[in-house]
Amino acid sequence: MHILPSRPPFSPTFVSHSPASSSSIVVSARVVRLRVTLFSMQDPRFQPNLSSTYQPIKCSINCNCDNEGVQCTYERRYAEMSSSSGVLGEDIVSFGNESELVPQRAVFGCETLETGDLYSQRADGIMGLGRGRLSVMDQLVDKRVIDDSFSLCYGGMGVGGGAMVLGAIPSPPGMVFTHSDPFRSPYYNIELKEIHVAGKPLKLSPKVFDQRHGTVLDSGTTYAYLPEEAFLAFKDALIKKIHFLKRVHGPDPSYNDICFSGAGRDVTQLSKIFPEVDMVFNNGQKWSLSPENYLFRHTKVSGAYCLGIFKNADSTTLLGGILVRNTLVTYDRENDKIGFWKTNCSELGKRLNYVSAPPPSRLPSDSQNRSTEILPPVVPVDLS
Repeated sequence: MHILPSRPPFSPTFVSHSPASSSSIVVSARVVRLRVTLFSMQDPRFQPNLSSTYQPIKCSINCNCDNEGVQCTYERRYAEMSSSSGVLGEDIVSFGNESELVPQRAVFGCETLETGDLYSQRADGIMGLGRGRLSVMDQLVDKRVIDDSFSLCYGGMGVGGGAMVLGAIPSPPGMVFTHSDPFRSPYYNIELKEIHVAGKPLKLSPKVFDQRHGTVLDSGTTYAYLPEEAFLAFKDALIKKIHFLKRVHGPDPSYNDICFSGAGRDVTQLSKIFPEVDMVFNNGQKWSLSPENYLFRHTKVSGAYCLGIFKNADSTTLLGGILVRNTLVTYDRENDKIGFWKTNCSELGKRLNYVSAPPPSRLPSDSQNRSTEILPPVVPVDLS
C-alpha cells in the first residue's frame, strides 16, 4: 500500500513496525512515521521543506518538545528491540490510486533516527492502526471518513502480499469473533480460554491466558509468545504428535530453535504431518490454526520447519503475525470485537480490487526468535 503525503506528493510505502513481517502492510504502532535519514528505502524520503501543505506540531504542555522548545517530538521502542524517533507534523495524506478514500490532513511522526531492524529494512515507514488520537484509524474516524473498523489479511508462508481495508466490511460466513476490551489496555486484547492440539485441550488453567495484559493480538510482532507454563504444555503436546520427525538444529546457532526435518517442501501438505491447533475463546468459539500459522521454514535445511511459538518470560500472552497468515482479521472497534476467518489472503486482495505495495526486499531471518520478555510496542505519547 502506498500513502502519499504532502503537496506535491511523495510516495513512501507504509508497513508495520515489525521488521519480520512477510506482509507489505501490518498492525501495531499508533503513529505514522516517514523516513528522513535512513539506510535504504523503496521510495524517495519525505522532505517537509518541499511540501507546501506541511505544518509542524508546535510545542505545548501536551507533548514532548525538542531541545529548542519549538516542535513536538516522539520516540517509540518496539518489542523486537528497534526504535524510531523524530518530530510530529501534519500534512495532507492520500491513500494511493487504488483507494476510495479522499486525501485527508493527518498528524504523523516524521522520523529522523531509527535503530535495529527498522534501520536495515527497505520499508519507508509505519502506519499506525492502534487505539489513540494519533493513530490513522482514530483520525479518520474522528473526521467521519470511515466506520470504526478495519481488516487485515496476511499472505501465507513464503508468499507475502495480502490486503488491508479501512472501514467496515460485511463479515464473511463462518468468521469467528471474540470480545476485545478497550478499557483493559491500549492493545488489541482477546479473550483466550484454551489451546487445543489435535483436538485435545492443554491441561492449563484458563487464568494462564489472562495474566497481566491478558492475551494481546499484535500482528506487528512476528511470532507468538506464551507464558512458560502454556509454552511447555504446547511444545510437549506438539512433539508427541510428530515424534517420527527428526529434530534438527535451528538455522541460527545463537537461538535454541525447536526444528524438525522430513516434512517436505510443499507447505500445502504440512497439515498431513503437523496437527491442527485451536484457539478457544471464552464464548466457546474456535479459531483454527493450520501448520503455517505456528511454523516457519528452516532457511538452511530443505523440508525442515521450526516452531514459531516461543516462551515469554513475561506472563502476557502475545500472538503475533505468524498466527494470522492467510486469515482475514477484522478489528471491529465499534462493537469491541475481533473476528478471524481463514482464507487465501493473496487472492482476497485481488477480489477487493486492491493492489498492495511490493513487500520489503529485505526480510528478517525466520530464525530470529526472542525467548526473553516480549511485550507489545510501547504506547505512544498522546497529545490529549
